[in-house]
Amino acid sequence: MAGNSRTIIVIGGGAAGFFTAIQIREQRPDAEVVILEKTAKLLSKVRISGGGRCNVTNACGHISAFARHYPRGEKFLQKAFHVFSNQDTIQWFAGRGVKLVAEPDGRMFPVTNTSQTIIDTFLDAAVRHHIRIYTQTAARSITPLDGGGYAVATDSGIMEAGAVVLATGGYPKAEMYAWLQPQPMAAHIVAPVPSLFSFNLPGNAIVDLQGLSVPDAKVKIAGTKLAAQGPLLITHWGLSGPAVLKLSAWGALLLEARQYRFEVIVNWLPEYNEESVNAYMTEAQMTFASRQVSNKNPFGLPSRLWQYFLAEAGVEEAVLWSHLKAKQRHLLARQLCNMTVQVSGKTTYKEEFVTAGGIDTAYVDVQTMEHKLMPGLYVVGEALNIDGITGGFNFQNAWTTSFIAARAIASKAPS
Repeated sequence: MAGNSRTIIVIGGGAAGFFTAIQIREQRPDAEVVILEKTAKLLSKVRISGGGRCNVTNACGHISAFARHYPRGEKFLQKAFHVFSNQDTIQWFAGRGVKLVAEPDGRMFPVTNTSQTIIDTFLDAAVRHHIRIYTQTAARSITPLDGGGYAVATDSGIMEAGAVVLATGGYPKAEMYAWLQPQPMAAHIVAPVPSLFSFNLPGNAIVDLQGLSVPDAKVKIAGTKLAAQGPLLITHWGLSGPAVLKLSAWGALLLEARQYRFEVIVNWLPEYNEESVNAYMTEAQMTFASRQVSNKNPFGLPSRLWQYFLAEAGVEEAVLWSHLKAKQRHLLARQLCNMTVQVSGKTTYKEEFVTAGGIDTAYVDVQTMEHKLMPGLYVVGEALNIDGITGGFNFQNAWTTSFIAARAIASKAPS
């Protein structure tokens, strides 16, 4: 390292930035670590994650299975997770008095159930390790120095460092990468597109049921093999919830190319298909013959949702199960298992936006996170062209890549 060789500049005051900075200091206490954050807020995404509880990681067991939750970056992370996995994350936080607990779906949160616990852990460690933090300090350029190291220009002046870590997170727009010009890495940036978003259904009457959810549904993009299953939520703009968010991640590039205009097919009862649900309702006509169809929902769906489906199938409120017409039964089966709706537009999921795109991993050494064309510059977290589905996977990308970068930087620090 040259430049101010003991100084390491971390650009970005989010999860990846803090974890990298702390890891560097823990592995090489003699290094001088600086965090530059362009906004006035630190760890803002940590604060809002998981509805303010912070979905730190996921309990998914095997490394290869864990890596399959990344639409972009699976092979890259499968190698990286052998160095620092979700189990290492759990142990790291436990070593600092933070117990992580798993929910039935695998998401892991601090036992305190508040993101402030994670924020305090990072801020306390930053103080303990004398990490210098500058807020409202945007990096404007990164310039290689003769003999190694970099000069980072900010509005406040120029800082020199032996190494620089790009922990900016994912930029939502391609032009936001312009400040990296004319560096070699700028030619290897994958244009960003949104990855986690809800589906807008303008003019569809189902939005009147906003707030209703089902614990398990299957959502498929019509005309493709892309599908996802899980909880589904009706919002005032359309469809959301884990099933939709997972599908939006896997379909990010395709849906952007279609300008977010496409059809989705929803199976509200994924254990059934049209044929089997029709057969079940045929039995129900005998079992519940004297009951009103509107009052006897055999599938456990929310009452208002069931009423919606009945209306769509033309079933009047007073109709008895014994009087349900075959045509109505077939229409109802189609609504339940193959409801097709037109999507027009998207809505970012709360403030937890994630982008597909960033620094191409083909130009980053998975063993060090060092850019192959810019020695001494490291890329971590969502600044890489890596994105995971919802459930703690994006944070695990941050912890893993940050640990590897910090280890590599610490190993090169001067004695």
